[in-house]
Amino acid sequence: MYNVQFTMYNLQFTSLAASRIMNQFQYQQRPNPLKDLKRFFKSSGILPKLIIINVVAWILIQIVFVIAWAFNSSDIVMEWTILDYFALPASMDTLLLRPWTLFTYMFLHTSFWHILFNMLWLYWFGKIFTQYLNERQLITTYFLGGLAGGLLYMLAYNVFPVFQADVSNARALGASASVMGIVVAISLYVPNYTISLIFFGRVKIFYLALVLFIIDFFMIRHGNAGGHIAHIGGAIYGFIYVYYLRKGKDISKLFPHFGSRGRTVKFTYKKSKPNKAKHKRPASDAAYNRNRADKQKRIDEILDKISRSGYDSLSKEEKELLFNSSNKK
Repeated sequence: MYNVQFTMYNLQFTSLAASRIMNQFQYQQRPNPLKDLKRFFKSSGILPKLIIINVVAWILIQIVFVIAWAFNSSDIVMEWTILDYFALPASMDTLLLRPWTLFTYMFLHTSFWHILFNMLWLYWFGKIFTQYLNERQLITTYFLGGLAGGLLYMLAYNVFPVFQADVSNARALGASASVMGIVVAISLYVPNYTISLIFFGRVKIFYLALVLFIIDFFMIRHGNAGGHIAHIGGAIYGFIYVYYLRKGKDISKLFPHFGSRGRTVKFTYKKSKPNKAKHKRPASDAAYNRNRADKQKRIDEILDKISRSGYDSLSKEEKELLFNSSNKK
């Protein structure tokens, strides 16, 4: 029996016997998660860079707060000074004076818990995202999801009467809209991908994304309305992106190419028609059994590779083969 372990960081596969196709995921705690994190942040990928940029920005803000405290300056005054220049204003007039806030706001956090949860979600779902899509698609989803969230936030505050009294002072900040775009996009792209949640067990990420969207919608009138609206904007972009991606139109191709270690990772999605010849049973039982044995041998080789080097050492092709095999009964 082979065990491949995953705790919201990596997907696990279990082979029940050498003669059977692996058909389920198993989630266990990795033996050395700190080592995995160290390897993750040492990589040259886009995902660790996004997390590092967010964390560094938060640390710099905290340093400013400490210096301000040392000189008897009010934390509230300093916080609002930072928000004025880097957070996204609801006012159109203020945005014209600070257009860069459309992008800086999605890297801006002042609360420790705010950045902690945003970065955890970005790490978990960013890892899943890059298993099936490339880094160019990840970073464009981050930016365009954040941009969509910011624009919907501004639109709502300038259209609905309930927000009119707050337009001049309201500010949006945080990576939540960007992260929501990533969560919804990958949840729609691989809706049957399952993760393990405390108290809930194994859950398909599609249902998790749906619950988050519903919660954001109904929580708009209960506080942090701007934040919830921005989340919905990011989610809408994630939906639109995958909708067109399935039609063969990749919005991310309008932007620069990114790839692991400087290589461009090409991706094409085709709505393939069933190939009857491909799925046809071989002419003889001997040929059928031989093909099955060859496939099982390939699966076992991949599992051996995982046991030696870990799940991250697999190529994209090997991950897809393992994933597809696990869903076949």
